[in-house]
Amino acid sequence: MNIKKSILLRVRIAFLLVTIFAVAIVVKVGKIQFAEGEKWKEIADQTNVKYMTVKATRGNIYSDNGSLLATSLPFYKVAFDATIASDEVFNQGIDSLALLLSRYFGDQSQEAYRRKLKNARASGKQYIVINREQVGYQGKKQMSTWPIFRYGRLGGGVIFHKVDKRFRPFSNLSRRTIGFINENNQGAGLEYSFNDKLAGKDGEALYQKMAGSTWKPVFDGSEVKTENGFDIETTIDINLQDVSETALLRALEYHEADYGVVAVMEVSTGEIKAISNLSRNSQGYYYERYNYAVGGLREPGSTFKLATMIALLEDTNMSLGDSVETGDGKYKFYDNTVTDHEEGGYGTITVREAFEKSSNVAMAKLVDKYFGLKPERFLQYIDNLELSKPLGLQIKGEGIPKIKRPTDKDWSGITLPWMAYGYGLELTPLQSLALYNAVANDGKMIKPIIVKKVRRADKVLEEYSTVVLNKKICSDETLAKVRVMLEGVVERGTANNIKNSHYKIAGKTGTAQILENGRYTKKYITSFAGYFPADNPRYSAIVLIKNPKGWRQYGSNVAAPVFKEIADNIYSRDIDMHRPMVKEYVAEAGVFPVIRSGNHDDLKFICNELSISNHSAGDQDWVTTQRFGNAIKWKDNKVNPQFVPDVTGMTLRDAIYILESCGLRVDIQGTGRVSRQSQAPGTKVLKGSEIKIDLS
Repeated sequence: MNIKKSILLRVRIAFLLVTIFAVAIVVKVGKIQFAEGEKWKEIADQTNVKYMTVKATRGNIYSDNGSLLATSLPFYKVAFDATIASDEVFNQGIDSLALLLSRYFGDQSQEAYRRKLKNARASGKQYIVINREQVGYQGKKQMSTWPIFRYGRLGGGVIFHKVDKRFRPFSNLSRRTIGFINENNQGAGLEYSFNDKLAGKDGEALYQKMAGSTWKPVFDGSEVKTENGFDIETTIDINLQDVSETALLRALEYHEADYGVVAVMEVSTGEIKAISNLSRNSQGYYYERYNYAVGGLREPGSTFKLATMIALLEDTNMSLGDSVETGDGKYKFYDNTVTDHEEGGYGTITVREAFEKSSNVAMAKLVDKYFGLKPERFLQYIDNLELSKPLGLQIKGEGIPKIKRPTDKDWSGITLPWMAYGYGLELTPLQSLALYNAVANDGKMIKPIIVKKVRRADKVLEEYSTVVLNKKICSDETLAKVRVMLEGVVERGTANNIKNSHYKIAGKTGTAQILENGRYTKKYITSFAGYFPADNPRYSAIVLIKNPKGWRQYGSNVAAPVFKEIADNIYSRDIDMHRPMVKEYVAEAGVFPVIRSGNHDDLKFICNELSISNHSAGDQDWVTTQRFGNAIKWKDNKVNPQFVPDVTGMTLRDAIYILESCGLRVDIQGTGRVSRQSQAPGTKVLKGSEIKIDLS
């Protein structure tokens, strides 16, 4: 009995405690709800309200003619305050608005949108996002005419939040050069390199957190306005950029290569007019993934022979006619063999021919002969050519050249000979281009430039001028010699497949084996660097294509044709590069045909057949003509094998006969009669030398 009473007592005590606790909760809730309600509401409002960043509108990027390369377009997030519109406006327009929203976004039915808007109004929601999809400016204008929305923010409750999106009008053209920037201010290209100019200054505004974790702006007058970014004007020629990318893409697809690079520069200013970097993805499509022109270090191969020749010509009394023994195209340095690509070698050739034919053996032997005991001297010339340090480009991410020194652990007896023809060192394509551009620019090396101006509207805030890196890379004598050799590469050497009769190209081919896992493979990086027109350079360019497939894997038949296609396009569009046409000789109507120069017997026979009066004072073999009224008088055109004859006005047959009889090699340009000859008449004949004759 005592046990029963004890249990009942404990139950009653527990029940009493629970009751007291429940009453305490009710009292506390009432106190918070009614007595302290305003206090806690204020705290809640402070917790759900904060200042947030408002992004500034980013500046535009323009081409050299004002075409837009990148701009910010406004897009809008559509939201709605369901408490703003009057009952009359809301009820009359809800059905039509729901139908229009359903048709525009196409994701929900009219009834779903109608229910969403009515539920928001019934629950007094001041901020709901209509659709996660953002609309463009035209869509915003269209929606602003719809029922309810046409009354605006204060009358209808519609809220358009502006969101800028980056847009490139030319799509993927020069994509990597234009670049990008992400939310963490990391990126590439001009967008990243000039972010401090393009970004502007962000503003600040008060936002309130709403249901569904969305934020609604609160316009209380405390907003900090944004300052839009500046525009930048580049040197890119959008038409030339299109031509360059198209030519490169065609070659990459044809040769199934890994990637390719093209850069075109204006000789006198250093302005980059086109720059393209195309890589192949796993599906076989080409796109701009990485800026190899700026940051892609690689062994330059034979294009580096220009630097080698400058060092040799500057440091020695070597002439272009000196002989070099290349043997069967193989030469051993210690346990390693230098090989020429020509089967059987070139034998004994001149220095000029060694460059034009791109003999590795010749370059290695010459450098070893003159610099083998003083490699630092050779490297001083490389330093003077600005090849051992970055150019300091306007685009971030430039590669740092890798040039070995005698103090390095991996320096050996073969390092210098290998370096002579472009192995054992690494450069970027733009560094190689800067060297070739310096030769075209009378020896003045300038820094490539890609951004000319920073401006706001028509007001220029900053302007970038040409920066000279080296006023004179070599003597005028050396410069003249290397220009002759660079022209010879196209006229007679490894790139004679891109020779043409309209304008001259000067440059150098390159074919470098790719190093993988410490061993050189049968894969190649092909290249061609040069300038045009050779006699009055306006543009320089470099083309590089990695790992072309098939049997044609040399710079001459992979990279050089791309260079020519680009050069041809520039030449066709720039009338200032065209040479004036030679005035045609026209016979006077009704008198007799034009008779200029040639074999006396042949011309006399023609005149007699055509009943043209002709007079001669003797029996000459070769004559020129002089007109007297309706008659011809023959003048003796003496030919002495010791002196260069005058062949102007002759037919091609007669000209070749006379010139070759004097021991000259004839190079022919054009068709018709001889209008010009490169060696002046009456000068001493140098047996075996070349004379160029232009026909018209």
